[in-house]
Amino acid sequence: MTAADTKTKPKSDLQTMPLDRLEAEIGSSPNGLSGEEAKKRLAKFGFNELAEKQENPFLKFLSYFWGPIPWMIEIAVILSAVVGHWADFGIILVLLFANAIIGFWEEHQAGNAIAALKAKLAIHAKVKRDGNWTSVGAREIVPGDVIRVRLGDIVPADARLLDGDPVEVDQSALTGESLPVTRKTGEAIFSGAIIRQGETDGLVYATGANTYFGQTAKLVGEAHTVSHFQRAVLKIGNYLIVLAIVLVILIIAVAVWRGDPLLETLQFALVLTVAAIPVAMPTVLSVTMAVGARLLAGMQAIVSRLASIEELAGMDVLCSDKTGTLTQNTLTLGDPFAVEGEKPEDIIAAAALASRAEDEDTIDLAVIGGVKDKAALAGYTVTHFQPFDPVHKRTEATLNATDGTTVKVTKGAPQVILALSDNADAVKSAVTDAVDGFAKRGFRSLGVARAVGDKGWQFLGVIPLFDPPRTDSKETIAAAHDMGVTVKMVTGDQQAIAVEMAKQLGMGTDILDAAVISAGKDETVSAEDTKKIESADGFAQVFPEHKFAIVEALQKDDHIVGMTGDGVNDAPALKKADCGIAVSGATDAARAAADIVLMSAGLSVIIEAIREARKIFQRMNSYAIYRIAETIRVILFMTLSIIVFNFYPVTAIMIVFLALLNDGAILSIAYDKVRYSKTPENWDMRSVLAVATSLGAMGLVESFGLFLLAERVFDLDRDMIQTLIYLKLSVAGHLTVFVARTRGPFWSIAPAPILLGAVIATQTVATLIAVYGVLMTPIGWGWAAVVWGYALVWFLIEDRVKLIAYAVLDRRHDATPPRAAPAPSKA
Repeated sequence: MTAADTKTKPKSDLQTMPLDRLEAEIGSSPNGLSGEEAKKRLAKFGFNELAEKQENPFLKFLSYFWGPIPWMIEIAVILSAVVGHWADFGIILVLLFANAIIGFWEEHQAGNAIAALKAKLAIHAKVKRDGNWTSVGAREIVPGDVIRVRLGDIVPADARLLDGDPVEVDQSALTGESLPVTRKTGEAIFSGAIIRQGETDGLVYATGANTYFGQTAKLVGEAHTVSHFQRAVLKIGNYLIVLAIVLVILIIAVAVWRGDPLLETLQFALVLTVAAIPVAMPTVLSVTMAVGARLLAGMQAIVSRLASIEELAGMDVLCSDKTGTLTQNTLTLGDPFAVEGEKPEDIIAAAALASRAEDEDTIDLAVIGGVKDKAALAGYTVTHFQPFDPVHKRTEATLNATDGTTVKVTKGAPQVILALSDNADAVKSAVTDAVDGFAKRGFRSLGVARAVGDKGWQFLGVIPLFDPPRTDSKETIAAAHDMGVTVKMVTGDQQAIAVEMAKQLGMGTDILDAAVISAGKDETVSAEDTKKIESADGFAQVFPEHKFAIVEALQKDDHIVGMTGDGVNDAPALKKADCGIAVSGATDAARAAADIVLMSAGLSVIIEAIREARKIFQRMNSYAIYRIAETIRVILFMTLSIIVFNFYPVTAIMIVFLALLNDGAILSIAYDKVRYSKTPENWDMRSVLAVATSLGAMGLVESFGLFLLAERVFDLDRDMIQTLIYLKLSVAGHLTVFVARTRGPFWSIAPAPILLGAVIATQTVATLIAVYGVLMTPIGWGWAAVVWGYALVWFLIEDRVKLIAYAVLDRRHDATPPRAAPAPSKA
């Protein structure tokens, strides 16, 4: 049987048959495939990925004509045709298609943007091709490939393990097993599982839809998380919809009581509802978030969950890894401490033999680079290598010397190496003093031991390693503090090393030894430990379970917490944090659990991402205030005009023009210039509603003022008054955007050219419609100038009212500062 036949071979057979038979079945061997054969198989089997359900674009477009809002517009179209208002029929039809086209296009663009960003997070795998190990995209793996998986890797395809040490595999997401399972030579590991411990090679026997995951995960859709900010904005939308419907029912009731034509009243009521309901809100949300994600990507921060942008804006505590984030992760060797009878160069050589350059581990590369005489390594052949893992905290190599002697070497945490050594009692005091001395100077320590033949381990000495702080870390931490974000250092190093680094970075030196934190699987952090965690400046000797406990304790104390991580065991803490951040070089498992993945090293990119997230929040806040204020002023004015004055201040077609022009331009708020807040953002509904209501009330007074002036002072006929009111609602509505977008005076922040241009363009169109009377009574340039002047005067008054509203709110806030809402944990 050839490789071509494996597509139809029952997977269970491939999973259990002897390895030699499997190799024959799929036409491969432990040496892997040639590059040419891999290309042929890729063409035959396809990419190693689950085929996504492709939505028909035409059907997707038609979906925009289905739902409560489209139904209202469609009923308005039908009613216009029934009463013979063909101009209204045409314009409302244009509105219907415009909403569908804008929504479809913007969602399509946002989807493309997010797909492009996620493509940067594609998993790569080590594959043996043409006898050499190379890195390829996981989607290019084919049956017959030999892959290498190690700690932290997500298994890229179903494979059978070749000769090597057992590995521990977390396949809970696939099988429901809560604990990692051990897999030995010949046993299967499944695509999507995570390597928790060990390193080994495997022979791929199934890819894509033929994998265990592919067979059991059909039709599984991605769960989309909605942030509490998005939920709050959608609640505003629901509130406005209910308000609009109640007032429209009131209008219809009054019209029926007065004996007005029912069909025309229904048509007007429906169109008014469409204008009042925030039709553009979902589109504005998705566009703003997608634009923000693209900006963050330009800063080398890839957003894997759009809602996390808002969490980032509200984050007030950032727990940051030390190594590689606050430091350069470029280790330098110091002068080793040698126990009596050992030479420093022999200690470094032994440590180098317990290292492997191809793993590209920072410590291994530093140790190997510290060997001055490479000949010291030439007399040994490695027969077995055990890589580092967080549980055992050491590496080990078994060697054959040229004289036939078997030698073992190991390096790792000094206390772990001491525990192995037969001479521990004799050297422990000196080793402890050496480690403490190195720690006070900011050095990490690496214990080294050797065992010759059947003899026990002998402790050789301690190698000091220094990882200097990044040049921008101190400045970045200061910037974070200025923005109201507390940075807490998290490190597995000793307390003395953490304190020394904190001094160099200008951080507080209250470093808590994580050993005091209750972090067992079934334990919760005590109230006493919670207080310690909140007050600490950092944490030393941290294990992964401590990270989870730290996040949980801070969240219980009402903090919105960010956590950085890079290892497979960091994944639970990254998932638990409000904003999990996988740092540059993180394992696949950490990146899969994180909300944001950094593509460049250091903390500065996180700070830039916080700034941008807060800007995005400001834009959404501005839109919410504008939308509430505009709905209040338009629908209340219409309702009161009909009930009190028995006068329809605008026609149905005018409402359509208002909705079409205003919703089209407001999308540009996603690109507006804003200043980021110096404090973490939170959704303050009280302030938003108070300011929006104040502006809405001012708009109501403004509209009735113009109506009374036109009718009582200038004695204009009502057809002309309707056109004046239409132009005033259009102009004043968009001027409200410039009031709502700043907390200070409207001139305190210049608007983005695209927002200014969009408003100028739409209001030029609105003015021309009113001046020349397109489907309404023309008013001429003179009255248009009067309306513009009137709206501008009230615009200045509204701006002062806004400043007063914020001043009152700030005084109340200072008197009774609200406590931040507890951060919801993510599912």
